[in-house]
Amino acid sequence: MTQIEPLYDKKYHCEMCEQSFTTKKVRSRFVKVLRFDTDFAPIYADGFENPNFYYVNVCPNCGYSFTDDFSTYFPPGGKQLIQDKICNQWAHHDYGDKRTIQEAMNTFKLAAYSSTLKKEKHIVSAGLYIRLAWLYRSIDNHEQEMRFLKLALKEYTESYSTGDYKGTQVSELRLMYLIGDLSRRIGQTQDAVRFFSKVIEKQRQSVEPQIIQLAKDRWQEMRDEKVVSGN
Repeated sequence: MTQIEPLYDKKYHCEMCEQSFTTKKVRSRFVKVLRFDTDFAPIYADGFENPNFYYVNVCPNCGYSFTDDFSTYFPPGGKQLIQDKICNQWAHHDYGDKRTIQEAMNTFKLAAYSSTLKKEKHIVSAGLYIRLAWLYRSIDNHEQEMRFLKLALKEYTESYSTGDYKGTQVSELRLMYLIGDLSRRIGQTQDAVRFFSKVIEKQRQSVEPQIIQLAKDRWQEMRDEKVVSGN
């Protein structure tokens, strides 16, 4: 009987250079989440795969990097910009096999650059930055984690104000909570309180009671910390 491998090949079509390529993805049975951090970062069990390593697809032919959340639409001039800034500079590198954490981080940086040049939705860019921050957190690199949490917060805030999260899997309530939690993590206490309050205010009409509870928990933690620090 053949043993089933955790990783399998998935075929993609590159919208930039029109080439096809394969990249690894993780079979769900090999993913085991123990719990989630307050900003929804999954904590995986030892010996199981981290699917975030394979979240980004990198075209080995031209370097254009994208996720399943990217749209197939390119704004006017977008393809030329990516051609000049990424494809023309691309030294062939194939990320289509098993990835180390460093390689996974590189793919997120490539995708974030592609996302910026392509003027992808803020909610999409935010998702890249927060996942990159989680990877840095997993190796206790606090400085880089904070750097990318700040970028994620900026993009989530833009998404909230422009409304470009609508029609995605991220609800308004979840987005407001995330802005609150990331503000809390980087020390922007007033913004954190403001957004947690916005979430709690919606408890009567909400269909996401678990998010309301998370906001209440964070609010209480912040109050307790304030009392402890004597402020």
